Amino acid sequence: MNEVNKAAPVHNIILEGRRKMSLSGVTDVDRFDENTVILYTSMGELTIKGTDLHVNGLSVESGEMSVEGEIKSIFYGDPDKKAPLSFFGKIFR
Repeated sequence: MNEVNKAAPVHNIILEGRRKMSLSGVTDVDRFDENTVILYTSMGELTIKGTDLHVNGLSVESGEMSVEGEIKSIFYGDPDKKAPLSFFGKIFR
């Protein structure tokens, strides 16, 4: 019997002139506002900080996302954290 190999989606970031960012491998978006976007990728938690940020496109099926605005920083959090905490996870943190 053949087993289907489910590999993690490939995660890439393309940043164009600090104004437009294209991402792949996005698994979930925790929250966003005009200064911060917190999302989860196949490589872990990712935070984008800047000003006048806008999420222009998000496809859950393909895991692709587009962000525009003045991007000031991009940093990864815990590589094992690939989804937001549940209600009970937040209580017992």
